Amino acid sequence: MRALLAALLILLAAAAPAQDFSALARLDVAQSQIRDDGDGLGVELHLSQTVPYRAYTLAEPWRLVLDFRELDFRGATRAGLLNADNAEGVRFGPVQPGLSRLVLELGAPMRIATAGLDVDEAAGTATLRVSLVAASAQSATAVAGAPASPGWPDPATAALAPAAPEEAAPLTVVIDPGHGGLDPGAQRAGLDEADVMLTLALELSEALTRAGMRAVLTRTEDVFVPLQDRISIARAAGADVMISLHADALEDDEVTSGASIYTLSASAENEASSRMAERHERGDILGGLDLSGQDDSIATILMELARTETGPSGLRLADALLTALREEGARLRTNPQRQALLAVLTAADFPAVLLEVGFLSSARDRAELTSAEGRAKIIAGITSALRRWAATEEARAPLLRQ
Repeated sequence: MRALLAALLILLAAAAPAQDFSALARLDVAQSQIRDDGDGLGVELHLSQTVPYRAYTLAEPWRLVLDFRELDFRGATRAGLLNADNAEGVRFGPVQPGLSRLVLELGAPMRIATAGLDVDEAAGTATLRVSLVAASAQSATAVAGAPASPGWPDPATAALAPAAPEEAAPLTVVIDPGHGGLDPGAQRAGLDEADVMLTLALELSEALTRAGMRAVLTRTEDVFVPLQDRISIARAAGADVMISLHADALEDDEVTSGASIYTLSASAENEASSRMAERHERGDILGGLDLSGQDDSIATILMELARTETGPSGLRLADALLTALREEGARLRTNPQRQALLAVLTAADFPAVLLEVGFLSSARDRAELTSAEGRAKIIAGITSALRRWAATEEARAPLLRQ
């Protein structure tokens, strides 16, 4: 059961007063996000527990300041947290012992409309939500400044949080539009799966690039690329993840619709490793590792070891994709998370998923996939999911290194 512990409607853009709870909290980097909300902004921070906080704005330059006693931002990055055009930047981190701060650099004058902490009593977690609305410079200045909060430092006497750490390198996402060339894939109503997926892949590539990721396509035109070559392209690109795009079609069934996501089944992992060992050159099985001269059994063992990390990572990506696609309004098939032994999922050194975005045998899905608006839901869901997944994997990295 969820209970609203503190919810404040701030009339005339008054600052939110300090809240008093207790102890150190950690930021859930996978779930937290700063997004545009019309001309304003929405801040949603998921916390491991309640934490004393205060929220206020500062003028010229325009900023939202969130102070915490205190919040652990480890694992968070600017790219993973900030997904908004109405903000120019975000900084966060410790300010002094016992005090953490997030500073959101606003692109225009804004005032706080609402701020509140929603607590899940059963789990003990909390979500801080702050809503900012556009305001005139005069009205925004009138309500700017820290609230009178005994025990909290004056903003002028405490240094702002340092710049948020940037990703060491952009996330490399290999996008694999299914079929192509002599293989048109599923066909219905004058549409070829290969063509529809290529359009979607090109638009997704542009969206991921705008989001600060590095997008690599296995094909950029209507050509045939063998399945194993697609994995080789991904490996040569230094893939962090591979997403293969497909659409299905069913005979005598125009009702089934919606997206589904495939990952490699656990029961098929050993067979997948054996197939890879048989079909690939030894220098093209595990990125950064030369297996030349090694027999199939050695290559298979090493791939199975690699999958102990990439397999669970792929499942977490599938979960993130399903969640984000739902949030963006994309339709999902009943029981959308599935497993299979598919060639494009057999790489051991990076996680891979196959996303079937719908059914060409469904008139409703065809309409969605052939419209820019319909594809935009899918693209937004994939982009959001990759942000969250990358943040989660970054946060897990120190645990894996121990």
